[in-house]
Amino acid sequence: MKTKTVYICSSCGYKSPKWAGKCTSCGEWNTFEEREEVKGTKSQGAAKAMSKNSHQPIPRLSEVEILGDERLFTGISEFDRVMGGGIVRDSVTIITSPPGGGKSTLSLMVASQLAKEGKRVLYASGEESDSQIKSRADRILEHVEDNIWILADTSMDRVLEAILEVDADFIILDSIQTFALAEFYPSRAGNPTQTMECAQTLVQCAKNKARPRAVFMIGQMNKNDEIAGLRALEHLVDAVLVLEGEGGEELRSLTATKNRFGSTGEMGFFAMTEKGLASIDNPSEYFMTKRKKEDAVSGSAITVLREGSRAVVAEIESLVSNSFTPYPSRISENMKKDTLNTLLSVLEQRGGIKLYDKNVVVKTTGGLYLKEQAANLAVLMSIVSGVRDLPLPSDWAFIADVGLTGELKKIPTIEGRLRELDRMGFTKAFVAAEGAKKVKLDNLEVVECKNLTHLMEKVFPCGKK
Repeated sequence: MKTKTVYICSSCGYKSPKWAGKCTSCGEWNTFEEREEVKGTKSQGAAKAMSKNSHQPIPRLSEVEILGDERLFTGISEFDRVMGGGIVRDSVTIITSPPGGGKSTLSLMVASQLAKEGKRVLYASGEESDSQIKSRADRILEHVEDNIWILADTSMDRVLEAILEVDADFIILDSIQTFALAEFYPSRAGNPTQTMECAQTLVQCAKNKARPRAVFMIGQMNKNDEIAGLRALEHLVDAVLVLEGEGGEELRSLTATKNRFGSTGEMGFFAMTEKGLASIDNPSEYFMTKRKKEDAVSGSAITVLREGSRAVVAEIESLVSNSFTPYPSRISENMKKDTLNTLLSVLEQRGGIKLYDKNVVVKTTGGLYLKEQAANLAVLMSIVSGVRDLPLPSDWAFIADVGLTGELKKIPTIEGRLRELDRMGFTKAFVAAEGAKKVKLDNLEVVECKNLTHLMEKVFPCGKK
């Protein structure tokens, strides 16, 4: 066999026939590593594979048998929802989050639930010792199941041996960037080549028709809030989960940015507690403050957001105060500042509410981020309520976008949002004109309004300022 020397970028995996100080692909400096490559390996391997599989007939799609009992249900309702109804038993999933986001905690909880159902689980960690994992398990789990095996090692070769030794149904790797195959030495763990090759071996292990296994990989997040390593890693796996939430905050949201077996964009909510992540099964109650009618306060308005496949009732709070500086503050941690400034301009010009000398602070109960334009009307109404110091009834909701002309705009999936309000006991919902199709509701009254001025006349009668 003839060999040749090539240079591979440790940052992006780009291959070059000669060394260079700067990678022409990703622009990083001093990342090229020298490696010996055997000529003709790929072609010979392909020829060998062709001769080996030439006698195996290629099945028709209509003849392919679907594996029975293909979902593993964890009993963690929000997790199962995001996964599309459970974990497919021959799938590969990767989960990522900022440091301290709770990805290891969630993985251990999933492992415990599957072990309770009699599944054999292998938890391989290249970051923590077995005693550290046991300490966390004692803290967040009521009982440590006997069907969980722990391997604290960074060798992927040892992990593959352990999978066969344990005969695991479910494998967790924490994290994929800490493992390395001896075949690709001296490339260190975390190198894009090592990460991709380790992931590829796990995919082959999971997709084995004779013995399918579910694989759950934890991925580190880089400074750009993306999975560290090559983008090809996300294409390789079946599902990509992102666990969002600051380390000091209670709320955590789990989103599927890719899912071959369920809906992309599906979201689940968790609360970080001393006992780990608690599933928020009814988010509508979590993201609003329960008040009696006589306890209504100014500066609060209700809307309904679409999170994945479900509608979630959310409360928006605003604080408006006099500014004693030439440049009033515009503060919001739960929506884009440019969006807030645009809405304030619309409110001043089209609604007649003067805010040039007012500080405006906007937030949401529970820390839910406002990504939908459906919340824009509720944001404005909470501000108007704060300016006029007139509380809005706690059983009213506002669901519409607001254009630069002051007109209310229709939003998608309005029927599901109205049904959620009806289920939660709300009595009145304000929407755009012709924005709600006929839907059967028990108690909810739907009020259609053309523009911001029309709406304010209905909500604040008698011209109250």
